[in-house]
Amino acid sequence: MGASAAELKNRELRDTIKQLNTTIDTLNSLISTLQTTISEQNTREQNYKEQIDYLTKKLFGRSSEKNVGDIPGQMSLFNEAEMTVDHEADVESVPVKAHTRKKRSDHNELFKGIPVEKVVIPLPDDQKVCPECGTQMEKVGVEFQRRELKYIPAKVSVIEYYSENYVCPNCKKALGDADKPVFVKSKVPEALIKKSYASSSAVAWTMYQKYVNSVPLYRQEKDWKQYGAALSRSTLAGWIIQCSQTCFFPVIDYMHQRLILRDYAMGDETRMQVLKEDGRRAQTQSFLWCFRSGDDGLPPIILFHYSPTRSGDVAKEFLKGFNGYLETDGYQGYNKVSGIKRCTCWAHLRRYFIDAIPKGKQFDYSQPAVQGVEYCNRLFRRERVINSTCAGDYDKRKELRLEKEKPVLDAFWSWLDQQKPVHGSRFEKAVNYAQNRRETSLTFLEDGHCSLSNNDTERSIRPCTVGRKNWLFCDTVGGAEASAAVYSIVETAHANDLNIYKYLVFLLDHRPHADMADSELEQLMPWSEAAIKACQPDSSENLV
Repeated sequence: MGASAAELKNRELRDTIKQLNTTIDTLNSLISTLQTTISEQNTREQNYKEQIDYLTKKLFGRSSEKNVGDIPGQMSLFNEAEMTVDHEADVESVPVKAHTRKKRSDHNELFKGIPVEKVVIPLPDDQKVCPECGTQMEKVGVEFQRRELKYIPAKVSVIEYYSENYVCPNCKKALGDADKPVFVKSKVPEALIKKSYASSSAVAWTMYQKYVNSVPLYRQEKDWKQYGAALSRSTLAGWIIQCSQTCFFPVIDYMHQRLILRDYAMGDETRMQVLKEDGRRAQTQSFLWCFRSGDDGLPPIILFHYSPTRSGDVAKEFLKGFNGYLETDGYQGYNKVSGIKRCTCWAHLRRYFIDAIPKGKQFDYSQPAVQGVEYCNRLFRRERVINSTCAGDYDKRKELRLEKEKPVLDAFWSWLDQQKPVHGSRFEKAVNYAQNRRETSLTFLEDGHCSLSNNDTERSIRPCTVGRKNWLFCDTVGGAEASAAVYSIVETAHANDLNIYKYLVFLLDHRPHADMADSELEQLMPWSEAAIKACQPDSSENLV
């Protein structure tokens, strides 16, 4: 029996409702998908905006990481309660000397070591007669009036060496003209570079200008021309390369041996471009590595090493035989160095949080990145106070670090574990960077000689980065290796408070060579008595 009209109508309505429910489910699923897509796009857009702000700040913003402090007149909104840590003593309870304003330098201190030329202005003869009675006046002394700083431009001169020749008159008479008479000649000093007019002073000045003052060779070429000497940049480059290979490499090898025997070292690396390198394009980036001694109370050693790659094998090979604490940034390539204890630089760790602060939010303490920076700042403040109170006492520094800094570290890691950063954000990178280096970031607590940061190495490597902006690249591998050698000599001399130019002359005059014994090379080191005596920075000579 056929269905009634009402039943057919109900059946049609049920099918329609079923189709509508299916459509609603599809639309709900679509809405959910679109919401997820929009959320992901918003996150991606926020990350892109964050990246643009970061790059803009890097390009146009201030490069210093020094804390500018809080808003003037406003108390800090960041309350650093150590959360899971209960400690009563604060680092501010450590006694600190009262602050005194630095005494303003007078002219005697400002121009210390510069020769003084006294100029007495004579009184004209017509004024030496008394204006009252006409009697001839008598000189009673001189009176100081003022000082001037006189600049004496550099001058160049050519030195011609002649030998004195002597002949025996008796032998000459006895031999006559048949045989040659007996001659004796005075011994002329050996040339710095064979068949070259290069002198120790000229080569040292070329090195000083390029590697200390960051003056590229093409500008030095113009300077030499102004002095009257037409020296090409290729000639100057040849001087640097040949003198580095013959005189500096033996010194650096000896310094390298001494560095390996130390218990504390630091490392860093920076980019360098070499145009002519076998099997590599001119645009390929190479690297200049910097290794230096740590805070061990011994004379500092700073060495640079050129390598075409940033592979950790370079550090592994250079530090072969070193067994101690190695302070570096977070680069994982240093993990290839065996037999060491790594210390992670807290300045690098803090830098990631600084880069994660949103634009204009540096005083917004509700921002997690700002909180991370504040934890690091508190750690550095305590470290400065500790270093000022127990300088040189490494056992005391270790004790105070465990007492004053460890609670801050415990609070920091407790805070970090609670963070849930947005995927792909710079704050996530900061959190991951810190979490992945938690173990090595605490190594400095084991020994008072260890440093909290790798800033000393960054300061040593900075002249290379500044110079690179001027001379841009090295032409050959030999030039890159020579640059690394000269930077090693220059920065080690600077760290030992020597006059850099005079130490370069000192080494070139003494002509170090590979056959020298270690005892002879020790007498040429920047910390040797001979070098200190010859290369004092307060010398009265013009070239300082």
